Amino acid sequence: MFLFFILIVSINDALAVHKTRRNHKIHPLNHTSKYDILLSQMNETPFHAAGLRFSCTRCSGCCRHDGGFVYLSEKDLARLTEGFGMDYAAFIETWCRWVPYVFGSERLSLREKANLDCVFWKDAASGGGCSVYETRPLQCRAFPFWDSVLCSPQAWKKMARECPGMDSGKLHTREEIDDWLGRLEDELVIERSVPRKGGG
Repeated sequence: MFLFFILIVSINDALAVHKTRRNHKIHPLNHTSKYDILLSQMNETPFHAAGLRFSCTRCSGCCRHDGGFVYLSEKDLARLTEGFGMDYAAFIETWCRWVPYVFGSERLSLREKANLDCVFWKDAASGGGCSVYETRPLQCRAFPFWDSVLCSPQAWKKMARECPGMDSGKLHTREEIDDWLGRLEDELVIERSVPRKGGG
């Protein structure tokens, strides 16, 4: 029997521990994240209060050439397995890996290819781009609106130097951005306990 042990940890919290460039249900747009609560307690306004511009250019820089983790929630897994017509166990065995975490636990992440591309990246000969774009994980959908990128103007600018879609294109309102932060905060990463070796 295949069991998952889910810890109360958000995708945002997971990203804070395993920092990665990889982009690797829904609350109303007025959802208040822990980030906003902290700022309100400090009587400060987030720098994205006037909105931020972002339009994905499909450059795939966040999907290729650099190692990272794309953590999966149960909702992510449900969408992906439905798209592939596979059960959970077979999908995890084929496309996922368990990433060591803390206190004898592991978190579920997509695999990488030998060249560090995402396992679902297709090269130009195969059409190019993400092969699961319509069912891609929340972590990918929410990029670049992660709390680690929105924590300061400097963090946003640093990421924008690597992502051509940032600071250009569509203007996303504070409400839209806070909604992404809220989803990342509330959707839990799949985690399992790993038995200690040797017992005792």
